[in-house]
Parts: sequence; structure tokens; C-alpha cells
Amino acid sequence: METNQTKHQMPAASVLVVDDEPGILSFLQKALSKRFALVETAGSVEEAEKLRARCHFDLLIVDIKLPGRSGMEWHEALQNSERRSDVIFMTAYADLETAIQAIRLGAADFILKPFRLEQMMNAVERCLEHRALARANFVLRREVNNAFPSSNMIGNSPAIQQVQDVIRRVAKTPSAILIEGESGTGKELAARMLHQLSNRSGPFVPINCGAIAPELLEAELFGHTKGAFTGANKAREGLFNFASGGTLFLDEVGEMPLLMQAKLLRALEQKAVRPVGSEQETSVDVRIIAATNRHLKEEVSQNRFREDLFYRLNVLSITLPPLRDRREDLPELIHHFSAKLSRELSLSPIPFSHDDLKAMQSYHWAGNIRELKNLIERCILLGKLPADYFKEQSDNEKNSCNNFSGWSLEALEKHHILLTLDQHQGNKSSAARELGVSRKTLDRKLSSWAEQSQAITDEQCA
Repeated sequence: METNQTKHQMPAASVLVVDDEPGILSFLQKALSKRFALVETAGSVEEAEKLRARCHFDLLIVDIKLPGRSGMEWHEALQNSERRSDVIFMTAYADLETAIQAIRLGAADFILKPFRLEQMMNAVERCLEHRALARANFVLRREVNNAFPSSNMIGNSPAIQQVQDVIRRVAKTPSAILIEGESGTGKELAARMLHQLSNRSGPFVPINCGAIAPELLEAELFGHTKGAFTGANKAREGLFNFASGGTLFLDEVGEMPLLMQAKLLRALEQKAVRPVGSEQETSVDVRIIAATNRHLKEEVSQNRFREDLFYRLNVLSITLPPLRDRREDLPELIHHFSAKLSRELSLSPIPFSHDDLKAMQSYHWAGNIRELKNLIERCILLGKLPADYFKEQSDNEKNSCNNFSGWSLEALEKHHILLTLDQHQGNKSSAARELGVSRKTLDRKLSSWAEQSQAITDEQCA
């Protein structure tokens, strides 16, 4: 009969059993295959090392007495790894001193032979729980500095209420969701709300696809083996694995290179990922939420985004309204950010005058909620609304559209490139894509301008 523990499966986990008894290997491989996506066996440390060089194992079940190097000696070597697997030791020749040594080495458990299957499964269950906790801690550390102000969407406007109604309706489904909207409208906040209402047991793992160099994105998502590429000194799990049982949020998915789009599509269709440098795939149970400030249909028509991936991600789309289309939410948003930021900055919130609120209501808010939050923080630091803020922003918008008479072609090019880079918050890959140039071309131009500026400074100092 299947126990409650064996029903608690961790689909993305992998285990390596090392024992010189073929009967033990066969028995455990059959039992563990019900709850692990990958079960490998080896008869010696040397065989096990070859398998470990190809892919990472979440759990090692190792007999202490092995031909050649003993399991205890092997585990001692593994202590130097930054990504040490959990280890369960087995032995038929145990004494108190051996057990104490195993625990000191960091063994997760210690089982005497002969053992009952229930004993082994209980030990495995404890390791899986430890693994899940480690993943949650990783994601928590990753999110500390990037968390959105709140897990709830602020506002009662019809536009935002409609978005929340859709989120509540589809949150518990496993379907992929595409969130569209201008930069700063709160796409990640909507994704977090979808995850929280989904009741999925795994974590929410965000990644900005435009903020990672294209050549590193595959390893970041799928992981890599040791030696897979220059600098890969140790194996590493990808974010698909860290998001197991939870939600993977692909922010700025429109910035993903075409080659990577094809690999992502395959992973979504197969529900499995292959780490860079590995020949084996690992099953994953991940709900995908993607977001973009681009019009992906137009990107598809321009052959900049794969049509098949677009339909795979766009099972249902949610479009977040810009702040200028939900101005009735401004008072509540202003109050929310004022209270939160004043606590964080340990400063008193400032009372906005009627004229201040009127100016905010009539402003265009090109940067949406992100711009509003930035302004409120600036107000709290200064103790007042910056003089001529809205006039300066309006003038900047006008200057970006005209008044270029007398400019040289080189100056105009520089202005356009720097303006685009600023609009993408300094993200060179994203800016280069919008400009229609390669990242190397953009780097070369920026480097050239920096050298010119330094030469002028040196000449002035001389």
C-alpha cells in the first residue's frame, strides 16, 4: 500500500544510489522511481563521480563500505563544494563512532542495514522537506530587495477592478498567462497576485529576461553542469528547478533572443529542462507567467518573436491600464506610498496641498506607478513637492520630440541612443534591441563617447 509520504512527490528532484550490492540498487531504484524524476545507480565512488560530473543530484544514498574509496571518504571530499547534495548513509557495520562521524560530516541521515522500506522513505521525506525549505530561502533572499510594495493591487477604478476580477478567476488554473502593459504599470505585482491566489506550494521566482546577457540566459533558466562553459567551476541548478511546484515569472519576455525562445518553447512543451552541458532532462512542474511592455503580436509580424511561443504563452492575456487611464486611483495610491515610504525612510509624511493633488491628477504619468512612487519618495526626502516638477517633465517630453534644428547627425544619434537607454533604465540589451543594433555596437558607441569625454576632461585639466 502506498503511504502518505510516497504520495508527496517532488517531480524535479534527482537521486543517486551508490552501493556495491546489485540487489540493493535494484530494490531502491524501483522504490525511489515513484517519487523522483531521475534515479541513477552506481557500484562505486568512481562510477558515481562520472554521473555527478554530468548532472547534479539533489540526494545521494551512499553505502559507507564500498570498493576503493569508502562512502565516508567520498563525502568528506564533497564538503568543499558550494552545492553539496544531501546525503543518506547506509551501512551494515555501524558503531557509535561511525554514526557520530557521519553526522559531523553533515549527513542528513544514517540508516542501518538491513532496513525496512518505510525507514528509507521516511529519511528521504525529511531530505525532500529540507530541499524545499532551502529553495524557499533562496527565493526569499533573492526577493528581499526587489519585492513590490504590496501583494495587493491598490485602487477601485473600473479598469483595475476588471483586472483583479480576471486574476481571481484564472489564478487557480495551470494555464500560462501573458501580462501586457506599459513600463511601470505593475506587471510583476499582478503576477505575484496570480501566484498567491493559485495555492501552488512552490515559490514565486521572478527573472528579468532583458537584464541578463543572452549567452547566460539559458544557464540561468535551465542550470548548467560543472565545466559546461568557461567559468562554470561548479554545477548549478536553474530557476526552473528553483520554481518547482510554484510560479516562474518571465518579465520582459519580449527581450528574449530568438534562439533562446526556441529552447524555452521546447521546455514548456516537454515540461522538462536540460541543463547546459548535460545530456539528461529533468521534469519540472512550473506555472509560467510572462510579461512584456512590447506588443508581441507586432513583434511576431516583424519576425522578432516566435509565433508558436507567443501562442504558448498567450493562453490568456491580461492588460494592465496605464495610470493616466485610472486617475481616480491616484488619491489611494498617493496615500499608500506616502505611508509606506515615510516608515521606510523614518521621515514624516508630507501633506499635499489641493494644488499639488490637482497637478498630479492632470499629469500624463509616462512612467506610470513607478514614476509616482519615485516622486512621492522625492517629496518625502525634500519635505515638499519639487518646484516645477511637472513643468520640467513636460518640457523634457517636448524636447525629445522636436527642437533638433542645428544638431549634427552624430549629436542627434547620440541623443537618441542615450534617451532610449534611459527609457530602458540602463538595460543595454533591451535598448539595443529597440534601436535595432547589436549589443556590441551599442557598447562600442558608449565606450567611444566616454573616451571623448575623458579626453576633453584631461585637456581641460592640462
